[in-house]
Amino acid sequence: MLVLNQNYEPISVTNTKKAIVLLYLEKAEMIETNNGSLVHTISRNFPYPSVIRLYTRFRRPFKTIELSRKNIFRRDGMQCQYCGKKNVQLTLDHVLPRSRGGIDSWENLVTACVSCNNKKGNHTPEEAGMKLLTVPKKPNHLFFIKQNLNSEEDNWKPYLFI
Repeated sequence: MLVLNQNYEPISVTNTKKAIVLLYLEKAEMIETNNGSLVHTISRNFPYPSVIRLYTRFRRPFKTIELSRKNIFRRDGMQCQYCGKKNVQLTLDHVLPRSRGGIDSWENLVTACVSCNNKKGNHTPEEAGMKLLTVPKKPNHLFFIKQNLNSEEDNWKPYLFI
């Protein structure tokens, strides 16, 4: 379930149980249902929520995404950023090597297959004659929600600014 703030800003994704509790306690309203499906309890049936909106504005601090190996792989779609191969053994590569002043940052780390990482070695991509498929950058908090959309969540798209 996609959870929206009072101003329709996407906040997070939650499970069905939490969404129904928020609806039952009247802390949220249902914006979109999931194809008329129902959640059955002993005494009631609830429409299966897909998108809910909180009644009160939830003030949250600026959400940062942790720089981690897993998140770099997710950002790059589990694909080598030099040759585009998937389903191969992947490593992290520093665009500007650490031995030449490169740091661990969203803008300097990319996913690379072992052969491309070895080919690049201790050089920049330009020096090694290699080109990055995409320019590495820090993703925002909506990036991973958008990345994991499937056909069942098509009704989320208007709320994710796609």
